[in-house]
Amino acid sequence: MVQDDDLRAVCFLTLDALRAQHGDELPYADVLDRGFVWRNRRVPFLNRQKGIYRAAAQEGPAALAVMTSIRSPYDDEETPDGFLYAYRDGPVEISDNRALLAAHELQVPLVYFYGTRQGWFHAIYPTYVTEDYRSERRVLLVPGERTAMGRARPLADSLERRYAVVERRARLHQWRFRGLVLPAYRHRCTICALKEERLLDAAHIIGDAERRGEPVVPNGVSLCSIHHRAFDEHLIGISPDYNVHVSKRLLDDDDGPMLELLKGFHRQPIHLPARRSHRPDPSRLAVRFERFETAA
Repeated sequence: MVQDDDLRAVCFLTLDALRAQHGDELPYADVLDRGFVWRNRRVPFLNRQKGIYRAAAQEGPAALAVMTSIRSPYDDEETPDGFLYAYRDGPVEISDNRALLAAHELQVPLVYFYGTRQGWFHAIYPTYVTEDYRSERRVLLVPGERTAMGRARPLADSLERRYAVVERRARLHQWRFRGLVLPAYRHRCTICALKEERLLDAAHIIGDAERRGEPVVPNGVSLCSIHHRAFDEHLIGISPDYNVHVSKRLLDDDDGPMLELLKGFHRQPIHLPARRSHRPDPSRLAVRFERFETAA
């Protein structure tokens, strides 16, 4: 049965190029909506109107991509073994469900577009449909790997599969957290007001592995890469009254203009979100600031 290997390979290579250009989080507008070119024909990556997508250019029956939007109505779920993905509503025999199940039967790789914020996606590929839970109307999606020659293949070892799932889940959580925090800060660093989005991160106040480390806006601040690293290393801290503090170690150091610029934010107020509900939680900041003072 036809598996559309060449078309899938071109799809993956095009996504490689887009990620190299734009980063792991890809916007639909003006990037994904352009699709890719195969045999002088433009092929869409996905259909935003439905989660299961088989391209018209395909000859085989299996889906090319599946999607979970940020506001998905379906019961998609993350598990230690992979991502549970729901059938489309309606009979199992409808075309979208047949395409999803064909991907399982043929064991062909597809792209899992996971919505991180409105209009933005993280592309997980190659992804395989490894299990069909017919009674639950869900399948299990598991990341695969690319060989040195660029070919896709499933991960054979169960420990490797679990590690790949854990790694992808951590990235997705960070991207969704970023998608919540950065807009709250109007896409600028809370310390220096840098607005270059590719250099901005969503930094946790309390780590996500700790109690009260939930991925919510009051537990995050928008920081540029330099200030995020300094914040993580306790070289700068943010007090519960929303002021920046630079460690004594840096204040006493003299190492050129970049350090002087960093020191210039000492005891300056941060740029706060306009909505009070989005502002950093003072009680969480107090916990983090105590760690900063201890380290300093």
